[in-house]
Amino acid sequence: MGGTKRRPYGSTAKTRQMVLAALGVVKVATAEQIRQLMCPGTASAQTVRNGCLDLGRDGLVESLGSASRTNAAGNLVTEKLWNLTGPGLEAAAAVLDRPVREMGGTARGAARSGAKHAVKVTDTIAAFLQTPPEPTCPVPRKAAQPATTALPSAPAGNGTAAAPTAAQDRPQGLGQISSWTTEVVLPVSGTLTTPGKNSPRADAVLTAPEAGVPVMFVEVDNGTENPVALSYKASRYREFFRRTVKAPTGSPNPYARPAEKPIPMWETLYDPLGREGYPPLAIVFTKQVGPTAMNNRIDRVMRLTEVHWAGEYKEFSTSYVGDGQDGYTDFTDAVPILVTTLDRLREHGPLGLVWFRFGHPTWQTLHDALDNPSDERAFRRRQRRRDQLHEQQRKQEEEQRDRELRERRERWAAEEAAAEADKEPDPVCQKCDGPLEGSPFEYDPLEEDAPPADGQHCAGCRIQLAEPTGRLDRVIRRLVAGDDRNPRQ
Repeated sequence: MGGTKRRPYGSTAKTRQMVLAALGVVKVATAEQIRQLMCPGTASAQTVRNGCLDLGRDGLVESLGSASRTNAAGNLVTEKLWNLTGPGLEAAAAVLDRPVREMGGTARGAARSGAKHAVKVTDTIAAFLQTPPEPTCPVPRKAAQPATTALPSAPAGNGTAAAPTAAQDRPQGLGQISSWTTEVVLPVSGTLTTPGKNSPRADAVLTAPEAGVPVMFVEVDNGTENPVALSYKASRYREFFRRTVKAPTGSPNPYARPAEKPIPMWETLYDPLGREGYPPLAIVFTKQVGPTAMNNRIDRVMRLTEVHWAGEYKEFSTSYVGDGQDGYTDFTDAVPILVTTLDRLREHGPLGLVWFRFGHPTWQTLHDALDNPSDERAFRRRQRRRDQLHEQQRKQEEEQRDRELRERRERWAAEEAAAEADKEPDPVCQKCDGPLEGSPFEYDPLEEDAPPADGQHCAGCRIQLAEPTGRLDRVIRRLVAGDDRNPRQ
């Protein structure tokens, strides 16, 4: 496709903006890497290369070095490395809508030396993004362009326009190019512009709150550093996370009192996590080694950094008989360290089962790896469950006691009724139908005056029956026994 006098390589404004945005983030990259970052649906990297050449004529980008890679056919390929110039850095800041002071440097020195580490950082960001390839319709060109990622069923380029090809399937990615920053200084002392000694510099920082990742710090390991150096980086990250500063007021009221309690410095730079602990640190191993060597390296780094990620276990008595002790891990001062490999990221994407978090038993998705299943929340859930079981057991025991008491009362009532039914009726007086005998617990004066019991009459009736009925009998009674009016002298 022919160009113009202004744009001799025929690049479009969109292509040039994509190049500026990519280099504004990763600082140095090949044309193929920019294609993977921004437009993987294009048939080859020539589109990006033309954009770099046109931007180079404007003095916005330059190529000061080259990088080598092995292509799909197993051949060693050398490609130009592109980086921004000073004016290009300002143009990229405008495209990304960022202040120029936050753009960092131009990476000219890294480009001259081959930028081996920077190239791997770019590959890592591309594996995170997994930019969906959009179907394209190639334009006619005078010379055939070699397809970089043509599908097996796609016909080879023959210089004529072809039908749009189906987009190549990719796993789901995370974030956008604007979600990333590289070579971010994290001052353990000093300021962001003049950090103190031993302040860590993150290879890349991802901020994708819309995807549930407010902030993630990424370290890319090419296998050139030993595990001790990696563990030292983790300690410096923790030192930065521990740093506190005076909390901003955040209120336009001039009479508002500033917050007296200091807050972590990182919370003033990034969104809150919505969970306990510090932001996660992801280590991506890019060197291709055997599984045994990779597992040994991961295990070595895990052991050396345990003091930084393990947290503090707090044990409590459950106060329930038989349950013993229980507790949880406090991750307030712990750095979640996640590891993966570049090959895993490329194949399954950042949301797949590609993450191994130190302290977790197996490979997990990013969401599960960032979770703390043994923290205070889990302990509180177990405690609520114990409380529910204890309350349920208490109610069951209370119901059992009530049921047993009710059964005893019913049994006692039944026994009394049966005893009453089996008991013989008390004898009654044949004359008055009253009780034949008085109560043994009460004194009855009639018993003294009554004739001896005859088994048929009560004491009162026996007295009445013993009284004389005739006139002569009454006279004799008065003479013998006397009466009230004429007592016997």
